Amino acid sequence: MSNQTKLRRGTFLHVESELYAYHDTRKEIIRLKNEILYGSGPGDDENVGGGRSNLPGDPTGRTAVLLTTHKKLEQLQAISDAIEAVYGALGPDKQRLVRLRYWTRPQTLTWEGIAKEIPAHRATVIRWRDEIIRMIAERIGWR
Repeated sequence: MSNQTKLRRGTFLHVESELYAYHDTRKEIIRLKNEILYGSGPGDDENVGGGRSNLPGDPTGRTAVLLTTHKKLEQLQAISDAIEAVYGALGPDKQRLVRLRYWTRPQTLTWEGIAKEIPAHRATVIRWRDEIIRMIAERIGWR
């Protein structure tokens, strides 16, 4: 994918939303891995007197739940891996942009504020953002 290729707006927004949700995605990956490994889930505590697992008792149902969970886990892992790979390859200023724009809570900085923090021109940080989003989309396979 060349640097000039423009992403569709929906794809751009989707990748951006994944960047915002990155830390929640990491937590969800851990939860799903535990569910697959141990058959545990949030409903277990309410299962007083029942079995240990929240998975269906029949083998076919259990397999279906595990496969569905596994597919979701694979998708989340691919997104997380793409974000981590791109972030790791960025220079310090671009990494700072990602942290300031997407991972700082509460988000109080405007693009002008982020540009002053880095420091760089507002147009430069927005161009960097566009490049970062394109690189993540390409890595995930969303074009």
